[in-house]
Amino acid sequence: MNFTVKSNTVVYQGFFQLQSIQLTHALFAGGESAVLTRELLERGNAVAVLMYDPVADAVVMVEQFRIGALHRPQGAWLMELCAGVVEQGESDEEVARREAVEESGCELLALEKIAEYFVSPGGTTERISLYCALVDSTVVGDICGLESEGEDIKVHVIAAEALLADVFQHDSATVIIALQWLQHHRSRLQNGERNL
Repeated sequence: MNFTVKSNTVVYQGFFQLQSIQLTHALFAGGESAVLTRELLERGNAVAVLMYDPVADAVVMVEQFRIGALHRPQGAWLMELCAGVVEQGESDEEVARREAVEESGCELLALEKIAEYFVSPGGTTERISLYCALVDSTVVGDICGLESEGEDIKVHVIAAEALLADVFQHDSATVIIALQWLQHHRSRLQNGERNL
């Protein structure tokens, strides 16, 4: 299965980049598609971290304003995992550690890869590398974030039992994936069995 890019034009360059791409691609039944025009949001790859304290059996979550949730009936502030964009030359693990400190004031003790996935491949190139990190939830910040990036982040330590009681109450696919993983691996982490 092949595709041919006929043209690629940057139509917007700001916090993100938006490209307009004309292309053709192979068809399952054979032959080639007509020339299609698709918009592609180029925002870079990101890393998200499920911060779990196996001693307290609690998860460190962050709450912040999200423009994508602007019209959400419950409000535009979402409960999320610490996350950030991978900068040039950074490893995923470095991003995880940097973002955890910036967004929660928390040092990561150990990291285990959960998954890597496209966020919405119908319109963006973004992939998320999702990790679990063991933490000491007794030493987190209250209000965190980088002022230079306009961040205003409230840190929450929430009992795992409460979060896992209704995994699908969350509006973030990353949180849902992470909590489903935690349901499966929680006892192992509490028993000190590590794949970290």
